[in-house]
Amino acid sequence: MKKKKYLLWFIILTTLLSLFIDLPAGLGLDNFTLGSFTIKRPVELKKGLDLQGGSHLVFSADMTGLEDKDKDSALAASQSNIEKRVNYFGVSEAMVQTSKSDNDYRLIVEMPGVKDVNQAIDLIGKTALLEFREENPDQKQASESGEFFLKTTLTGKDLKRSFVDFDQNTGSPVVGLEFNADGAKKFGEITTKNVGKMVAIYLDGEPVSIPRVDEPITGGNAIIRGSFDLNEAKKLSVQLNAGALPVPIKIIEQRNVGATMGDESVQKSIRAGLIGLGMVIAFMAAYYGKLGILADIALVNYGLITLALYKIIPVTLTLPGIAGFLLSVGMAVDANILIFERMKEERRVGKPALVAMELGFGRAWDSIRDANVCTIITAFILFNPFNWPFLNVSGMVRGFALILALGIAISLFTGIVVTRTLIRVFYKG
Repeated sequence: MKKKKYLLWFIILTTLLSLFIDLPAGLGLDNFTLGSFTIKRPVELKKGLDLQGGSHLVFSADMTGLEDKDKDSALAASQSNIEKRVNYFGVSEAMVQTSKSDNDYRLIVEMPGVKDVNQAIDLIGKTALLEFREENPDQKQASESGEFFLKTTLTGKDLKRSFVDFDQNTGSPVVGLEFNADGAKKFGEITTKNVGKMVAIYLDGEPVSIPRVDEPITGGNAIIRGSFDLNEAKKLSVQLNAGALPVPIKIIEQRNVGATMGDESVQKSIRAGLIGLGMVIAFMAAYYGKLGILADIALVNYGLITLALYKIIPVTLTLPGIAGFLLSVGMAVDANILIFERMKEERRVGKPALVAMELGFGRAWDSIRDANVCTIITAFILFNPFNWPFLNVSGMVRGFALILALGIAISLFTGIVVTRTLIRVFYKG
């Protein structure tokens, strides 16, 4: 009995918190104070290019010095790197396309909701050239030429991955580096050679960190410390993960684009979705009675939690995304239909209502589990969290996979935990 009450209170608190996040802006509830902490509520849903417009950028790729056979691959590599920079987690719905006409190679980038276009251009076109330099042993030459640090063979090409971390002593954001096998060997040789000396970390020709080497570092890891905030550290990490562009690019066209879908189209789509949702709710209540009403409550809970997560992550919504969200709400009752039909079968053989309910959940779980595990595996492959090169590594496919996995997880929670708890507490057969 206590377990049922605890679960019920957890469901109520989750629903109220989701409802609080889902409320629109302008109600005076954008900031929530809890003791000495102030929590800023995410109030806006990120919208795609078709709903709010954005920036349209065209870059020209300089293929000078490349053989004809290498130009197409260089353009494709540039497209992949730019996709990683503007859409690394696949949820921004940015579009990166290529165009080729004779010897004119172009990259077309459309970014929804971008206000600072110059910052976007800087993020896309910057090469993020990472270099490690050691002290110049000839101090006289260094003072005359200004080259106090000399280049080594260790560069960003030897980087396996970059990530944002925090300094344990100061709490300031730092950028962690993990080198590949060749890079770890080079880094170990450099630190062994320069114990007691400075090794400078340069980014695009500018020093960002000049640490002293106290002992050889052979583990293949390094840290960039600099006077940057969390957003700058994230930006640097994304640039380093994306790598340097294989060819120089320059901006040749820049313009703002309006929403391709008007407000009327959006309103009609939402209206159609709500009508469909209302029909699903009415069908469940009419066909399954009290059980259907409890399933409808769980369905509303699903919608509130999903919308809240879309704001928190945040997920960029396009018009097809809105349709998909409304469709997924209707599909979330599938598990309940399987369970309720199984309960009917148990009642036909003379089982009491509450016993039939427990057996219905237990015996329908196998079908629900198998179907959802298969879909989760598909979402895992599409999202490709380990960046396997033979699978998709960026773009809108990752965003779709994330939304798909979220929908499965939330529908399992609401279809099994929420509905089952509501039936146990309120349904008396």
